[in-house]
Amino acid sequence: MSSQKELLQRGLLPLAQRAALEGNSFLSKQFNGLSELAQELQAIEFEDCYFQDCHFSESTFRQCKFIDCRFVRCNLSLVKVPQCQFSGVEFEECKLVGIDWTRAAWSRLSFAAPFSFKQCILNDCSFLALSLDEIIIEECKAHDVDFREGSFNQANFSYTDFSHSLFGRTQLLEADFSEASNYDIDIFNNKIKGAKFSRDEAIRLLNCVEIELLD
Repeated sequence: MSSQKELLQRGLLPLAQRAALEGNSFLSKQFNGLSELAQELQAIEFEDCYFQDCHFSESTFRQCKFIDCRFVRCNLSLVKVPQCQFSGVEFEECKLVGIDWTRAAWSRLSFAAPFSFKQCILNDCSFLALSLDEIIIEECKAHDVDFREGSFNQANFSYTDFSHSLFGRTQLLEADFSEASNYDIDIFNNKIKGAKFSRDEAIRLLNCVEIELLD
């Protein structure tokens, strides 16, 4: 029977046990193919770590820190992030369905968005009332996402599908919606000065105006 040390060396221990043995801190580690479904991970710090093809669905990261980490082709659907901190985190080709990002710990002194999403699925997520200026949500599927009352000035939303997503009292100054689609933004109820929209899709901005468009 393999000892705990041998399992640790082979990377076969559950992440929570591995963290306990390594002082609840991982620096410049690579994690490939982890399957950590519905697990509880608490007060663990990940810095400069790389996650590839990992599955964390329905897990809870409680009071964890992610600094300069990168997630590629990972499934984090229905993950809970109470009091987690994020800084310089990149998600690429990841599935992040149903995450309430408002439960994370957000610093009032943050000057830029703490993470970016590229070619990800963000359906049913909530960014309600968060200040995430300069956030990148590029080439993503963002259906039924709540952006109400948030600040996303100078964000990059290009090539993203926003079907049924909510924008209300949202700050979108100089945000880039080029080649984005299916957004429903009330021009009287959101701040969009300087924002960029593709000509063909920008006609959607007139949905809130009681006019008739003719061919």
